[in-house]
Amino acid sequence: MPVRNNIRKIRKTKGITQLKMAEDLQVTRQTFTAIENNKYNPSLELALKIVDYFDVPIDDVFILEKERRK
Repeated sequence: MPVRNNIRKIRKTKGITQLKMAEDLQVTRQTFTAIENNKYNPSLELALKIVDYFDVPIDDVFILEKERRK
């Protein structure tokens, strides 16, 4: 089951740049680019830091997509 996220949407709504968020959470901007593009899933620690940073419920940020059954 793939995990998708709403990080870009939430970040832009709050007026936070990708670089600012990366610096605040002590990761590279490239890491956030990959996460926002769903090419990389953050570690559990980073995922929880992101949720705390936005101060929103985890299911507002991360979505576990159910696989379609054939």
